[in-house]
Parts: sequence; structure tokens; C-alpha cells
Amino acid sequence: MTAPQPRGDHPRQKPSAERAARRLGTLARKWSYLISTTAYLPHTPEEIERELGDLVTTLFDAVAADPPDLDAAATAGGRLVELRCVGTDSLRRSLEVLGKALVREPELHRVDGLAERVVLVLGALSAGYGEMLREDIQKRQEGLSRALLKVEQETRQKQVITRAQFEEVFAGSASGVALTELDGRVLRANAALAKTLNRTPAEIGALSLFDLVHPEDVEQLRDGYRDLVAGKLHRLRTGRRLVGKDGEPMWATFAASVIRDAVGAPRQLLTIVDDDTEVSLLQRRLSHQALHDVLTGLPNRQFFSTRLETLLRDADPARGVTLFHLDLDGFSRINGGLGQELGDRVLRGVAAKLKTIFDGEKALVARLGGDEFGVLVQNGAETPGVLPLVRRITHELAEPEYVDGRRGVAVSAAIGVVHRPPRDVTPAELLRASDLTLRRVQRTGSQWGLFDRELDRRDRHDFGLAAGMAGAWETGEIEVCFRALVSAGDEAVQGVEARLRWNHPAEGVLAHETCLRLAAETGLALPLGTWLLRTAADRLLASGSELPLTVELTPQQAADPELVGEIRGVLESTGLAPAAIRPGFPAAALLAESGDAADNLKVLAEIGVQAELHGVGDVTCLTEFPARAVRLAPSLVERRTHPLVEPSLTALIAAAHEAGAVVGVTGVADADEVRWWRERGVDRLSGPAFPEPAGL
Repeated sequence: MTAPQPRGDHPRQKPSAERAARRLGTLARKWSYLISTTAYLPHTPEEIERELGDLVTTLFDAVAADPPDLDAAATAGGRLVELRCVGTDSLRRSLEVLGKALVREPELHRVDGLAERVVLVLGALSAGYGEMLREDIQKRQEGLSRALLKVEQETRQKQVITRAQFEEVFAGSASGVALTELDGRVLRANAALAKTLNRTPAEIGALSLFDLVHPEDVEQLRDGYRDLVAGKLHRLRTGRRLVGKDGEPMWATFAASVIRDAVGAPRQLLTIVDDDTEVSLLQRRLSHQALHDVLTGLPNRQFFSTRLETLLRDADPARGVTLFHLDLDGFSRINGGLGQELGDRVLRGVAAKLKTIFDGEKALVARLGGDEFGVLVQNGAETPGVLPLVRRITHELAEPEYVDGRRGVAVSAAIGVVHRPPRDVTPAELLRASDLTLRRVQRTGSQWGLFDRELDRRDRHDFGLAAGMAGAWETGEIEVCFRALVSAGDEAVQGVEARLRWNHPAEGVLAHETCLRLAAETGLALPLGTWLLRTAADRLLASGSELPLTVELTPQQAADPELVGEIRGVLESTGLAPAAIRPGFPAAALLAESGDAADNLKVLAEIGVQAELHGVGDVTCLTEFPARAVRLAPSLVERRTHPLVEPSLTALIAAAHEAGAVVGVTGVADADEVRWWRERGVDRLSGPAFPEPAGL
């Protein structure tokens, strides 16, 4: 392989071994990503990439050896199992990526019978993988056998303990307990039951359980026990009257169950007798705890979801219901700044305010989790409209509450509103609609918003696209393309910009901006951005072009602690000069409170990488972060002819020139726009008006 020749009289040659090492490193990164999607790996991505890099080198050497080193390949297969790459598709994915890469590896093309060698080496890899997997399974089976033996021993011990526990509970229980035959004859009765009936345990033991029940309740109790023994009931719980020694009836709750032998045949009956009042109180308390939030006392999400169906069905058909879904703004800051205890007080205060706001309405207020609350209002003739209720909520929440006696804390909330949904909507679908509406409100920076069916359909469509993005990247639907950055004066190409393009089989071509937006929603922004940078640099090097490469960074990339290291790695692997790569930092990311993006920009400047400022809408960034090139914000570009925008735009361009920066504009569509921007003094243009650069 011959490296592209830089400008000058003397061509620069790179040793083929270095080029092969870079290709193998790229293969290891791709292998690492693919195999990480097939199994849980108890290692960091860096560790996996390093380990797989060693295995790639081993397999490369195994193919090149004469004869092929099958033992080394088998050992590599075993190492995959040791790394826990044992998912359903781990081996298949590994063989696919290795087979394609080894056959295409230029350094192996001189080897005779390359395809056969690759097949032999991959076969040995598979054999080693299978053998190690078999040994691993055998070890696990042996461990399982030992565990089962231990469980059996522990079970025997537990039986002894259980018997002792039963005796302890039986004797020490505050509730009356009777162990009886299936016909009701009492075998044992504890002291609590004897005390309840004012009899001795010996006296009770001489009777039948039905002798202790009021005559009017005996037959009903017998029927219940028959159903219990027959298996029609798993457990019997009923209220009946007991008769004490003095003949006075007393209400009690019977809780009975069948004691069965090892084959499931009924042998005895165990009956717990307790005061009905105490049991009812306990039941109500437990039910309340299960269905209510402990902190605020409001119904929880489970209770809210359960009640939704009933409330929807019972609502006035003409007026329906309205669901308010609230998420407190910046609550983590309150917790972090004031402490969790005061944060809990704030949540209790919000709950109290919501209950007060809707006190006059037929409404259910609930805490859905964390700092989210839900309010379902059954609309009536006097129920205020959505806007008055939203204003009431925001007004009440904005009232400071002195949670510690001296600091007044006020909160705000984003509110998603679903007004009068169809009566046949399911609770899950209604909550999903409110959640999507709430997220849209937060995404747009609004305070509240109404459910919109079309926007909901669009959001779900986008979520579906985002969910399939990782697979599209893997299968090659997402590719790197380039656009020219031209001089506004003579339209000469001054640089190129790397962009993403998704060739979707159903949606057609999805643009770079769409790809970035979807990637941000799925957590792919960083890995996809890194791939774009590396791939674009490799293609630029392979083309022999000396044009500088611009790569627009996402806010996540700009603040990524690994960004400087990634760019250093690209420069080292390609041999490009630092000035050849120009990362574009979003202006908004540079002004973020964390300062991570600003730190990255400064470090890159120290190593000679000339960063650009993108999305510039005012001179603030220019005063804080001097740059040699800026790109105007798309929002200004779109409104360039507006009477209020054009003068400020002209002033901004002049200010950037005063700061020594080249001013760029994207999205230029035709010759008229080229002329318009040229007259305003813009230096660099890009967009549909210019053809894609050739040779890349």
C-alpha cells in the first residue's frame, strides 16, 4: 500500500506495517463495538478493544504463518470465552467481521491460498471457542451440582428451623391458632385462643372447631371448609361469631388454610382466629401503604393507573376528563443545594399545594414518582378551563415556601396536558400520551402544552427511527459524506466538512441534522460522532487531499472529556497536521456552566488544532473564545431578510471580522443567496448551491 503523497517534491512513504497496524486497530474497534451488542461484557470498552486488538494481531499472524498457526487461532477462540463474549450471536458476529477483514487485508494478499487459510484459521478459532465454552459449561455444571447439594443440606436444616419457628409462632402468637383434623376435631390450640374463649387448651382439645362457633354460623363455616379441602379455595377468610365459655358471642375473623403432604393430599387444617376490628385496621393500613406514597401521602402511580379506567368510565360523556402531568424544573438542584431532607419538604409542599388547587374539583392527585405528579380532573359544569388551571398551578407553585424557617423555596413545573381523551382510551395509552406531551414541552422549553395527535404521531415516528439507528449504522445504511466550504469571493473550495447521511430503505435519505438529533435521543451521539471524525480523516488521507477538514461537534462531543484524546489519536493514526482538522464547537456548549467544552477548546488550541465556533448568534462567544472562523446560527440565516434581523446580522459579521475571524454560512441554496451573502461580507459559504467535493 502506498500512502497519499503530500504537497512537495519528495513523496512521503509510510511503512506498510504501520498501515496494517492502523487497519487492524480499526478492525479491533469495529469488532469491539459489534460484539458488545451481543452479550454483557464485565469489562470497560477500552479493555475490550485492547484485548480484541491483541486477538486481531494473533489471527493476522496465524493466517500469515506457513503453515497457518491453528493452535494460536484456537487459543484466541478460547480467550473470547474468557472475556465472556458468549452471547447468542457473539461467535457469528466475530466470524463475519473477521472473515471479511482478513480476506481483504492488503498485507495478506501476497499469501498463497488466502481464502483457504482464513477459513482454516476461523475454523480453529471456532473450535477453540467451542472447546473453551464446553469446559466453561462443565465447570458451571459442577458448580451447580455442588450448589444443589448445598441447597439440599440447607433445606433439611430449614425444615428443622421451620418446625421450631412454627412451634414458637404457635405458642407465642397473640392471635388464636387451632390445628384440626379435616372434620374439625381440634388437635392443638394455643394459649391465645384459649384466652379468647375463656377456656383451657385442654378443654378446647376435647371439642370440635364447630362446637366453638355460634350455631347460626356453623353450616356456612362447614361449607367454606369443604370448599377449602376440595381445592376450590386456596385460603378461606371469613367473619364468624365465636361462643365463649360463658355463652356470649363475639365477632372474629377466621383465616384457614389446608396443610398438605408431599403429594398434595390434604391432611390437616390450620385456622387463625383474630379480633375482626384489629385485623381490619391492619388490612387498611397495609393497603394504604401499598397504594400511597410514603413521603407525601398521595396515591402512587400504581393506584393512579388502577383508578384511571374507572374514572374515565364514570366521567361526564360530554365533558370528559383532563390529565395534568407535572415534572418539577431543576429539582435535582434543590436536592443538591439544600439537601435531601429539605428537598423532601419541598415535595410535601408541592403535594399540599396541588391538593389545595384541586380541592373544589372532582380530582385525583398522585405522585407518579421522583419529582413527577399527576392530576386527573373529572370535568363538570363549573370546572375551569385548561388555561386557568395551568395558571393556578404555576402561580401556587411559584409562591415561596419557607422549608427550614428562613429560606423561601419556590419551584416551577413543566406540564403536559391531555384534555378530554376518548373514553375508550386505556390507562397505559393515556399515561403514555401525557408523558410524550410533557417531554415535548421540556424539549421545546415551554411551560406547558396540550396533547396533539399529529405531534404525538410524529414523536412516535421519530422514536421508532431513533430505536433503529444502531442497527442501521452497523449494516452500513449510515455513511459519511462531504460538502464543500467555498470562498464567497471566487467560489474556490477552501475546505471540506464531514457529514452523516442515512440511506433509509423506507424514509429515503435522512440529512446530517436529522441523524444528530436522533443520535442524541438514543445515546449514540458520542460513538457516532467519533466514528464520523475517524472515518472522515481516513478518507481525507486516502484521497491525497490537502484541504482542511471541518467536523461539526454535538454539544455532547464538545463537552466529552475524551474529545482531546480522540483528536490526538486521529492525528497520530493518519499523520495529518493539527491544522488539518477543525472541530466546530457549538457556541451554546462553550457558554455552559460546566465549562468542559471551553476547556477542550483551549487544550486543542495549545496543540495546534484550530477550532471553529458554530451557531454564533451574538458577540458573546467572540469576547470569551477568540476563534479564526465562526459560523452564523441557522436561526439568523433563515430570517436574514427580516427588517429587524438584517441590521444586527450585518453588525455581527462586522464584529466577527473585527475579532479577526472568518465568517461562514451554511444552507446557501442558489446564486441569489450567494450574491446576497457576498454583499454582506461573509467569507465562506456551503450548501446545495455548490457540488459535493470530488475524490472523497
